[in-house]
Amino acid sequence: MARPSDSHVNRLAHRGAVLHFRQDPGRHGTDAYEYWDDGLLLVAGGRVEAVGPAPAMLSQLPKDLPIMDHGRGLLLPGFIDTHIHFPQTDVIGSGGSNLLDWLENYTFPVEGRFADPVHAQEVAEFFLDELLANGTTTAQVLGTVHRAAIDEFFQAAQRRGLRMIAGKVLMDRHAPEYLQDTAASGDTDTRQLIETWHDRDRLHYAITPRFAPTSSESQLASAGRIAEEYPTVFIHSHLAENRDEIEWVRKLFPDSRSYTDVYDRFGLLRDRATYAHCLHLDAQDRRHMATTGATAAFCPTSNLYLGSGLFDIAATDAAGLRFSLATDVGGGSSFSMLRTMSEAYKVAQMQGQHLSPLRAFYLATLGGARCLRLEDRIGHFGAGTEADFIVLNPDATPLLARRMAQSKNLVERLLLFMTLGDDRCVAATYVLGQPALIKRSARSQ
Repeated sequence: MARPSDSHVNRLAHRGAVLHFRQDPGRHGTDAYEYWDDGLLLVAGGRVEAVGPAPAMLSQLPKDLPIMDHGRGLLLPGFIDTHIHFPQTDVIGSGGSNLLDWLENYTFPVEGRFADPVHAQEVAEFFLDELLANGTTTAQVLGTVHRAAIDEFFQAAQRRGLRMIAGKVLMDRHAPEYLQDTAASGDTDTRQLIETWHDRDRLHYAITPRFAPTSSESQLASAGRIAEEYPTVFIHSHLAENRDEIEWVRKLFPDSRSYTDVYDRFGLLRDRATYAHCLHLDAQDRRHMATTGATAAFCPTSNLYLGSGLFDIAATDAAGLRFSLATDVGGGSSFSMLRTMSEAYKVAQMQGQHLSPLRAFYLATLGGARCLRLEDRIGHFGAGTEADFIVLNPDATPLLARRMAQSKNLVERLLLFMTLGDDRCVAATYVLGQPALIKRSARSQ
């Protein structure tokens, strides 16, 4: 138990079941997490001051300290979605026979509307509302090719005090003309956006080539130069999602050993580089990504919806490649990280593998923070971390309540949250200790 300090003012305690992770349960078992059935999370000045068992902590705290009693609710760090497209909010649930067909017939036409900053602002506000309603407090977000659209996104996130990563898409070929930039304009826009937004308040910039086929070698080289000049910015793109896409990359870049090698040639594999999907990689690619510090974003609802393939957890672990969970809206079919965990569990089952509920929740919290190198700030309840957290309601639906009443331990309860749960389970979302969403009132003592 972390010991509370008496030096803080404006403190508030939150009481309920409390869970957070210190390590990956897939590697460290029961030593990887801390859980209290009756726990207390002490917040002061927007940061975590202490966490531990409620009876012991309350005996050390002032009698007049305000306490929010969340009853049977489960307090967790806010979910972290490492790959999602805010312009694709209005594409979710669209058809398409495969990835490339879906892009051409659904995604690109919708993204064209983001040339209008007013439209971009409206979608950004709705998008952030959806994230918070689903308990997601940090996301790594792709914009469109329009610089003004990503300005609108950052402004919306800044107004809410959110920790967000985002970037303007770089795309100078193999896309409709109305969605193309140039290597030169993309370079200029990216540099100016970095100078404006990176590390401003809780915001970060990601260099964002859409994927290798839609950027010329000149544009990829430019992205690599920017990455070298700005070592703390993020890199965010797609990799090996679809077999037709991979064959296309092979033809476009015949001198590269693999799709992964294309990004490596241009200096785009490194720490804080996230590549979504990573379905069709060989062992050499996975090992090399791990060596460089790049990470994979596992997007199960998208991979199943578009028929792209199954993420291989065992092979990824064997290579030492870090990975996280992501919704990939709008190819993904839900903003809910709970539903994403459910589909990830099934993807593992289909390959004779197992994703434990503990590890699934780790991947959606501390695992995501580690992949983004933000674990010093978010993803767990260590003293001094930012107080972004959520409350899950075990009685959110009659069926969930009935099954929860029969559960015997934490693992069973987590499995029920991720198999039967969705946004209805998120009773409250807090950002820097302040309520950003309250669906079910807690009791103040």
